[in-house]
Amino acid sequence: MMGRFRMAGALDGLLVLDLSRILAGPTATQLLGDLGATVIKIENPKTGGDDTRSWGPPYAPTPDGNSDLSAYFMAANRNKYSVAADLSTQAGQALVRSIAAEADVVIENYKPDGLVKYGLDHATICAQRPELVYCSISGFGQTGPERNRAGYDLMAQGFGGIMSLTGDPDGPPMKVGVGVADVMCGMYATIGILAALRHRDATGEGQHIDLALVDSQMAWLINEGTNYLASGQEPVRRGNAHPNIVPYDVFATQDGHIILAVGNDTQFRAFCQAIGRSDLAESPDFATNPDRIANRAALTAAITETLAMRDTAEILELLQNAGVPAGPIHTVGQALGSAQAQTRGAVVQVPHPQTDSGSVQLLGNPLKFSKTPVEIRRPPPRFGADTESLAQVLAGLRR
Repeated sequence: MMGRFRMAGALDGLLVLDLSRILAGPTATQLLGDLGATVIKIENPKTGGDDTRSWGPPYAPTPDGNSDLSAYFMAANRNKYSVAADLSTQAGQALVRSIAAEADVVIENYKPDGLVKYGLDHATICAQRPELVYCSISGFGQTGPERNRAGYDLMAQGFGGIMSLTGDPDGPPMKVGVGVADVMCGMYATIGILAALRHRDATGEGQHIDLALVDSQMAWLINEGTNYLASGQEPVRRGNAHPNIVPYDVFATQDGHIILAVGNDTQFRAFCQAIGRSDLAESPDFATNPDRIANRAALTAAITETLAMRDTAEILELLQNAGVPAGPIHTVGQALGSAQAQTRGAVVQVPHPQTDSGSVQLLGNPLKFSKTPVEIRRPPPRFGADTESLAQVLAGLRR
């Protein structure tokens, strides 16, 4: 363990008590851990730890044949220590309080007031440690008529509006393919925690952060949300098409599909010339982006007909040479196996002595620092692996 004031990572020396599970909270604490913080994850021995430990297969095979390292769990729990503690017992509560007494940050995702009966809620803990930053994540927030409802990513996507925008125009509402409401909530949590720490360092005052899955999901409705606020008209599902830019969509080719993302009139003229359809650029119906939006159906039909007669590789080469934003649609394997992904460290091999292969593959952190690089110091832990060594971990921070 590195000394508390040795700046290896940007957040080296920071102690985070992680009372969260599943994805939103663990996303935030993993990111803080990647940036150098020491993260102690509390897991319930009655349930075998974080719920996602059993969200498989796939699992990383382990010598004992009873792996709790699901791929889902490993996605959000590296750079953490796992400590088993039953919060319903006095011993478990005392253990968590002892960590909180030294922590800089506490993050939890229980239902509102769910920790009051244990004396581990923000009001109680922050009264004992006023400089603490305490972040509470819940489905609907600490206030409001829905505060007591449970919150999962799918429910947040439904309640917050994004599902009404996702999917084919004639199809049913569709969730995003990954738990993006959870992940974005975790990102907001990280930003909020860092801002609160900045305030703490300047004033000595900690604070409570109240963050809801649904609140954060509605915040990232971005242009579609403000489209509604500006017009009063409900946005509709457009499949892969863009509500404010045309052409910005997926188009079929003779042997597959491409993405076309024309962002301005100059790119549109270059696109039309590259595919041999200068007539489209010369038409007053398509001269400007508002014109193209008004005549979306006719333009889309013309482009679809033209691109369907050419191979994917040929079209992409033509458009790349013309400076027109366009690209392929990769599978996950193609994306992670691409030369670009390999160069940028999108996949990392992390030693893990408690697995059959001695290592696990994880998604890399996209942040590239020039002075305080991201470091994966610890693999996703087995359940309770660090319970016995907790005193040693905390002592290392005090040095």
